Amino acid sequence: MRKNFIIIALFGLLLPALAFSQTHKKENLKILYVGGTPEFETIGANGRYTPQQIEESAKKRMASFEKYLKEYFTTVKVIHANEYTQAMSNDYDVTIMDGKPKPIRAAVKDYQHGVYNDPEYVTEDFSRPVLTIGYISNEVGRSVGTKNDWYCLCLMSHAHSWKTNHPIFKGPFKVNLKIEDRSTPEPIFEFPHYFKDGKVPATMKMWRVQTYDFGSDNPDIRIGLVSRPGGYEDSPEAEMISSGVCQKSPDAVAIGRHGNWFHWGFAASPDNMTEQAKQVLANSIVYISKFAGQTPIARKYDDRVTTRERAKDLKQFVSHESYESYLKANNDWVDQMRKLQTKAREKQAKGETLTQMEQSYLNFQEPPVQTYDEYLQRLAPELYKMYGDNIKEYARYYDDNYDYFYPNGYNLTIDETAKKLGIANNDKEILNTAIKVLEGNLKTISKDEAKEILDRYTLVDFTTPQQWRNWYNANNSKLFFSESAGWIYIINSRDKGINDYKGKVFREAAKSLKAGETDDQTPVVVTYSTEFLRDGNWLLTVKFAIQNGYHIYSNVAPVDPYIATKVDIKFPEGCEATGKMSNTAPQFFNQSGTTIFSDETVYQIPFKGKLGDKLELNVQYQCCDKTICFPPVQSTYTVEVKQNGRR
Repeated sequence: MRKNFIIIALFGLLLPALAFSQTHKKENLKILYVGGTPEFETIGANGRYTPQQIEESAKKRMASFEKYLKEYFTTVKVIHANEYTQAMSNDYDVTIMDGKPKPIRAAVKDYQHGVYNDPEYVTEDFSRPVLTIGYISNEVGRSVGTKNDWYCLCLMSHAHSWKTNHPIFKGPFKVNLKIEDRSTPEPIFEFPHYFKDGKVPATMKMWRVQTYDFGSDNPDIRIGLVSRPGGYEDSPEAEMISSGVCQKSPDAVAIGRHGNWFHWGFAASPDNMTEQAKQVLANSIVYISKFAGQTPIARKYDDRVTTRERAKDLKQFVSHESYESYLKANNDWVDQMRKLQTKAREKQAKGETLTQMEQSYLNFQEPPVQTYDEYLQRLAPELYKMYGDNIKEYARYYDDNYDYFYPNGYNLTIDETAKKLGIANNDKEILNTAIKVLEGNLKTISKDEAKEILDRYTLVDFTTPQQWRNWYNANNSKLFFSESAGWIYIINSRDKGINDYKGKVFREAAKSLKAGETDDQTPVVVTYSTEFLRDGNWLLTVKFAIQNGYHIYSNVAPVDPYIATKVDIKFPEGCEATGKMSNTAPQFFNQSGTTIFSDETVYQIPFKGKLGDKLELNVQYQCCDKTICFPPVQSTYTVEVKQNGRR
């Protein structure tokens, strides 16, 4: 009898494993898990956890993922982020990033001088499939321009608004979502314009991802990350898959893909995940494995770039309904604070020790409530100057100009040239029309305005209308407009050099450097600037302003007596060029082969350096007009490395 009991007991222990093996077969994939972060949230913890606690939790989390991954995949390697190198990913089908590796390029953060860049963990050509978890999506992917950025570290336990037919919900591992109706998250009520009838539903369909939420009474769990939805899907290699309960808009990206980068915003380890979430995550790993080599095409280097959706939000936010919501939210908050203040005072009267938070409640004073006019001035100061509290005019402004908005910092301005043409700036016909103007086939706008359109919305630059036409005709079918990548038309191609972001940065740096004022007595003026680049290097720009009617020489043929223009840089110790010197294309002068520069010319060179470095700039040129030549000029300038430095 005892023997039979033991057999039955053993069989009972084996049942879960047998049931698991019968439900699915392991996928033949090699997975590299890169861990090292703890299960609890350390951001904002203010030293609540000791280094030992963090290390122990990280080990537990790594063990949780290792056990989980080995249930779904044939080969699993688990390492600490400190051990990771980019080359390791070449040996695996998917790399799961749950920790920050050692940077291959350190961050530069000098806000006082306007110098800032993120650390770099992988190079821009990193093409292996990778799934990033929680805030690691932003940390590791930011420097290479993924759209999986930091919108809010506020993602909780439930997913909503998911694409039900997406492959990650279909297989290869069977998913049995337990869908429930739950109260709509409070922040979503600020976005009624996101719903067809303009009304926010009282409940939403959701499914649970994590077994419990972060909270003041339960801080020992990681908080998830949602990425910005604006422009997330404005390129063919990106897809928003699911949102989740958070403090942001209903389309905040909790699960999404940008090229070979998959964002799993929920941050709990498998120990704190539901069974259905484990299945979806396993399917997500299989799904991203299919995108080897498919790097991002539209690179989002500025995570705070404004998108056109902001106009819809602002139109709603300035409405009377939103103002009433503000009043209600403020009143509810005041009531809550008064209750907490009363409790703190009662506790103090009993002689009990108050926490730091409870001490703050004692000092609470009700703030003044904004009037509607004050509310409008805060949200839309420029429009308030024009329209006051005439809210219909605000709505008309946003509606009438929606197709022509263009970013001005974090705000939106109107591209008046696009509006004059009556062509939306995200309609590629605007490029075709601008080229027609340059060709002389249209006169709806000036050639300068046409060139401004092409400069603003493309990554290329050409000197002749025919070159622009050839480029447009060759790429017309592959062009798409991306606001998230900087409000530019991008070619749907991963070929090297096709989408030249750096070239545009160089041109804008040259354009922003104001040329010196020339006259007949001083026909050439040299100006220069240094500009900090996103990749951590600097750019030196040297501009020669040339008086009308004069020229300086680029290349001089052996038979001609002129002096060619030269720009030479001497770098201090620890500072060096990181690329070749480039300059504006010269113009024809004579049949012997001599070429010239007129109006202005620009020389640029990227270099490695630091704030305060001093470069020695040596220039040589000879200025002539049609009848006379001035003596050659040799000048030396000391260039201090600083952001937007101007002579």
